[in-house]
Amino acid sequence: MQTTDSFISAFARLGDFLRQFPNDEAGELNDKHKDAFAELVENEHIYNPWFTKDSVLKALSGIAQMLDAEILRQWLSPYQLKAPARVRTVGLVMAGNIPLVGFHDLLCVLASGHRVLAKASSKDDRLIKKVTELLADIDPDQAERIGFTENTLKGVDAVIATGSNNSARYFEYYFRNIPHIIRKNRNGVAVLTGKESEEELYQLGEDIFTYFGMGCRNVTKIFIPDSYDLLRLMGVMDRFSHLHQHHKYGNNVDYYRTLFLMNQAALLDNGVLLLKEDPAIASPVGVVFYERYSEIGQVQEQLDLHKEEIQCIVSIQEEISGAIAPGETQHPKPWDYADGMDTIEFLKEYVK
Repeated sequence: MQTTDSFISAFARLGDFLRQFPNDEAGELNDKHKDAFAELVENEHIYNPWFTKDSVLKALSGIAQMLDAEILRQWLSPYQLKAPARVRTVGLVMAGNIPLVGFHDLLCVLASGHRVLAKASSKDDRLIKKVTELLADIDPDQAERIGFTENTLKGVDAVIATGSNNSARYFEYYFRNIPHIIRKNRNGVAVLTGKESEEELYQLGEDIFTYFGMGCRNVTKIFIPDSYDLLRLMGVMDRFSHLHQHHKYGNNVDYYRTLFLMNQAALLDNGVLLLKEDPAIASPVGVVFYERYSEIGQVQEQLDLHKEEIQCIVSIQEEISGAIAPGETQHPKPWDYADGMDTIEFLKEYVK
């Protein structure tokens, strides 16, 4: 029977294995798995060009940080989890926008003591299945509670589905009769004050460009003071110019540059990023929207108005509620739940 301690022990060991790839350390399970996993990291871009080695390593680093034993204990302690009276099957519809994006949901379901039936995205099915193989060697009982399907999820007691706004409408209807969490498109935003150091602006660049801006925590919109000089920001963003060499990312930038210029839209363009004044929160890959403000209260009003579209907020401005420091968007802790929905609490309350 799973206990919180046995769960933490198993996943901390998994974290030790994954941590060695971005940090070049030795880990457990190497005799059987290291070479195969290293090959997967190296070649994932062949199957999904967006999953470069750098992107995969960043994802592994973030997960390894999450799987630190003390972090896991701090996360789970308030819930006082007990083995469920009846083990249920929770369906997971996983997205494929960034590497291993569905891992946290899998972690939550297993922590709650239930089974997982996952429909992995065709864009990201190799890494998550390999992680299951690793778990099988660490704790066979954990691995036995994970299954995958290529078909529509059926026979599940609850579901957690992540997708686009369009697919969310389908999920809402299809899973209407069982407990569910349905996630839609969300993005990160940043609120600048003009007092950011060059290093803080560079870290904002990490929030914008990591995973080519395709994650729900990537910054796609910035709010700037009326007097803000965007050329200073763009000068720092020049340090990411190498990303234009990635053919899919570069093609996106070139496409939207042409589209905006055809529509006579005003742009700032440094070759790797397009800045466009626009009230929308979500911007295309290679583009960041900006909006000027005269008082910080105006920004808070906009954040409140668009809260269903916002995953996280980056700012050094203390008046912005819930803001995190630049550079932290892609390093969530396990308690930083997507869409602000406490997944463990959902599983405790509705999956019985």
